[in-house]
Amino acid sequence: MPVIHRDLITDRSAWTRSTLSADTSWQLSLQDQHVDNLLQALESSNTLEIPLHEICAENFALDACGEVFERIKGSLRNGHGFSLLHNFPVVGIERADIERMYWGFCAHLGLGLTQNSDASLIHYVTEGRLRPNQGTRGVGDPGPVSLHVDLADCVSLLCVNQAQDSPPSRLSSSMTLHNQLLEQAPHYLARLYEGFEWDRQNEHGSNELPTTGYKVPFFSVNDATVSCRYNRNWIRKAAQRSSGGLSAQDTEMLDFIDALTHENCFEFAFRPGDVQFANNYTTLHGRAPHQPSASDAQARLLMRIWFNMENIRPFSDAAIVRHGILRHGHLGWSAADLATGLRGRQHMRRSSDLAPRFV
Repeated sequence: MPVIHRDLITDRSAWTRSTLSADTSWQLSLQDQHVDNLLQALESSNTLEIPLHEICAENFALDACGEVFERIKGSLRNGHGFSLLHNFPVVGIERADIERMYWGFCAHLGLGLTQNSDASLIHYVTEGRLRPNQGTRGVGDPGPVSLHVDLADCVSLLCVNQAQDSPPSRLSSSMTLHNQLLEQAPHYLARLYEGFEWDRQNEHGSNELPTTGYKVPFFSVNDATVSCRYNRNWIRKAAQRSSGGLSAQDTEMLDFIDALTHENCFEFAFRPGDVQFANNYTTLHGRAPHQPSASDAQARLLMRIWFNMENIRPFSDAAIVRHGILRHGHLGWSAADLATGLRGRQHMRRSSDLAPRFV
């Protein structure tokens, strides 16, 4: 049986809406000197003709932004588990240049990873023509996006163009959820720590299983540090493949959990030039629905980067909890991996359970 954490989580990652009203350290803005630094780094990288996948912290110098990076990293590792950054330059700037600044900025936070069948380092979240190949995932659809985690350590979203009805983004603390379950439904914890198989959304390699094949714990703990991995859509699809769907008991439990996460949901406006960052072990994210766009030019457009961070937290089993839902097909590769080519390559796996090897 897995070890279950039985104490309330009391650090800042277990927040409520009222907590965020009292402590707004999660919110910050780029000032003129930061924007100037970004534009200078962009000009230098363009002059040197550095390909996007070769842009890194060393050749995309952002010395003026050092304090900004430390605040974001501190919030992700040890704070609320998310940050909202304002005033990233997007207005009047070519999309390719926005990509380069965004990638260069995030390179100072962690290691960017591919996130779809196209092996994209920057994923376009949109209903428009720029939408990438993404298997059976519905990323970019106008409907509501339920609260969930993405697959890497951290997710970052940059708003380039918002839908005309400007749907609010949503966040919820999975650490607060753990506390609520301890108090209201502790009988669910054993099942959640056992975990679920996850679907690969038809983005797995030819010699890989269409699901994880192993259970990924919803909650896990190491050194009194709890991690959460929850995306109901991926769990539901794996259950449909293997057993015709979730059991009535599991459905009832996940319905209860979804109600709790929504109860503690924090909504905020997400406008062009805003960037949100979230720790996928402590924070669930989603958004309200929006009206379909009348034209491609009006389509909602976000750029998304997934990245891993050094020393993000201790894991009970990094191969499964950290890498087990990400490394398959063309997902989970670094820019350096892309440079050497992905043709015929597969993620290394443990022989015992086919979980990705921890390297």
